[in-house]
Amino acid sequence: MSLFSVNAILIISTDDRSRILTRYYSAPHAPLSSTSHPGANPYPSVKEQKAFEKGLLEKTNKQTSDVILYDGRVVVFKMEGDVMLYVVGGGDENEIMLFGVVLALRDALAILLKNSTDKRTLVENYDLVSLAIDEIIDDGIILETDPVVVASRVSKPPAQDITSVKNIDLSEQGLLNAWEFGKLKLAERMRQL
Repeated sequence: MSLFSVNAILIISTDDRSRILTRYYSAPHAPLSSTSHPGANPYPSVKEQKAFEKGLLEKTNKQTSDVILYDGRVVVFKMEGDVMLYVVGGGDENEIMLFGVVLALRDALAILLKNSTDKRTLVENYDLVSLAIDEIIDDGIILETDPVVVASRVSKPPAQDITSVKNIDLSEQGLLNAWEFGKLKLAERMRQL
């Protein structure tokens, strides 16, 4: 086991077997001489990646379980609508931890996309999907598995918050007024003590 526990995260359409979003991770400071170290990208070329994804989709299309060992890798997956969500880790990775990642992704997408996790919605909201994955995993390192936290970091701010930001006076006089107001409030607090 290493800190770099995720080798890939994949979102693949089950209808036409197309890639919606795929991310393969490599450790940023990998040894130059070895490709079998923890955190190494096992599929460096797009051709190898597509062959892996095709075989994986064929193997998991009719599965009832959520965890399999495929090509020497632990793969956890969930089907949502017409897409499959995959998290791929090394052969010695903790499948419960990887399953937590796929559940966090599924639930964060459900929050962000209002329970409409299908191919069309994912493609239309590709930016939110990509940001959600970036909040969960960075270079193969799991950062966050709480879907509410992920969704709150990714979602767009409410419109009423944007209008209140427009009313802030950032001119020199406005900043001086804010400074004087702060000094006055601090002086009042100091007198109360």
